[in-house]
Amino acid sequence: MDAFYASVELLRRPELRGQPVIVGGRGRPAPTSRGVVTTASYEARRFGVRSGMPLRTALAKCPDAVFLPTDFDEYRRISRLFKHAIGQIAPAIEDRGIDEVYIDLTDVPGVEVEQGAAVAREIKHNVFVATGLSCSVGIAPNKLLAKLGSELDKPDGLVVLGVADLPTRIWPLPASRINGIGPKAAARLSAMNIHTIGDLARTPLTALIARFGEHSGHWLARVARGEDERPVVTHSEPKSRSRETTFERDLDPTSEREAIDATLDRLATQVAADLGRRHIMGRTIGIKLRFDDFTTVTRDLTLPQPTAEAALFARTARGMLASVPLRRRVRLLGVRVSNLVSFAPADRPTELALL
Repeated sequence: MDAFYASVELLRRPELRGQPVIVGGRGRPAPTSRGVVTTASYEARRFGVRSGMPLRTALAKCPDAVFLPTDFDEYRRISRLFKHAIGQIAPAIEDRGIDEVYIDLTDVPGVEVEQGAAVAREIKHNVFVATGLSCSVGIAPNKLLAKLGSELDKPDGLVVLGVADLPTRIWPLPASRINGIGPKAAARLSAMNIHTIGDLARTPLTALIARFGEHSGHWLARVARGEDERPVVTHSEPKSRSRETTFERDLDPTSEREAIDATLDRLATQVAADLGRRHIMGRTIGIKLRFDDFTTVTRDLTLPQPTAEAALFARTARGMLASVPLRRRVRLLGVRVSNLVSFAPADRPTELALL
């Protein structure tokens, strides 16, 4: 999806179209804000605003931008709509998060027309009708090239790639455009004078193995040649669900304990809602605290039976919080549930009583 969170906000605020819009945190940042940019409209991106950037930095780069708070409930609602719209045409979908999917088009009728472009246009049309939003599609023999293709002509793009297109369309791209090559790996490649995917493809395998090891060296060589054998995985069991928040300012564990407890309750309720929507229960509940000196503490407790009850999650989380010595101000708080099992709605157990 194209600038997904920002695009969803513009559906509700069409008067902001054409303006730089930045979504993140609670909206326009205070001078001491620790929030980060969740996404930005393409107008804001022209000023150098990027996802993950501190909101204060984004404000300095684009002081005239409109800052909007995040609304993940609405983003998830629209996400379900666009995935359902795709599934009406191509049901073999790998969910890659709130705004992205991989689709196996192999058995979709008409996929042979224009190398799949006709089906892609139908998918784009269905998504727009369902959501009012545009998306960008990359069609290729594998997931690696499809992902790269989907980013070549944003927004509202449609790109068909084959192996023959590697020298002209893929090799000129920065090596960091490949998923799996993060900032640290990109810096190590740069130290070897490898800046583009083409540079990587021309580097001897022995040199890559010497620098990155056997496994990573071979992987780098393969992806530079556009090779990717990963299947489209249409179903996978989640291992855990979590929610966490970084406070706008560090909270005092004595005078602001009520706010800490309320946040813990809210996070536990959100995790329970996440699990309930997916008909999943969990046995192990955990909390995470990060203090103002960046030390992090975790606690976990495994229940006798799985549950998805928000009140039980909250009580258990509070009990674990009481076991943590709160001698410093609290910077971050999180709740996590693991040991997950699926259940049919009619089989959902009643809440457990913990002594």
